[in-house]
Amino acid sequence: MPLWVFFFVILTLSSSSHCSPPPPLTLRMRRYADAIFTNSYRKVLGQLSARKLLQDIMSRQQGERNQERGARARLGRQVDSVWAEQKQMELESILVALLQKHRNSQG
Repeated sequence: MPLWVFFFVILTLSSSSHCSPPPPLTLRMRRYADAIFTNSYRKVLGQLSARKLLQDIMSRQQGERNQERGARARLGRQVDSVWAEQKQMELESILVALLQKHRNSQG
């Protein structure tokens, strides 16, 4: 086979693959509509993912706030309890002193 025939065949085969006729208009419109739908669908999915992430973050922060409030409430009750015990001890010591003073004045 002569060399020029070999090149002719290769050029013919390679040019036919690049010069295929364009797809019909209906197929192009369908592809275009599919691309628009796909892009819109991806945007909606992204927004939903972002919304869920934001809700998760907000609920975590709310949970942490509730834990902090609970810890403050427990601490407040403990402080109140300690304060009440101190006041009770002070009152008892005052009563003991008054009783001793009363007994000494009678005796």
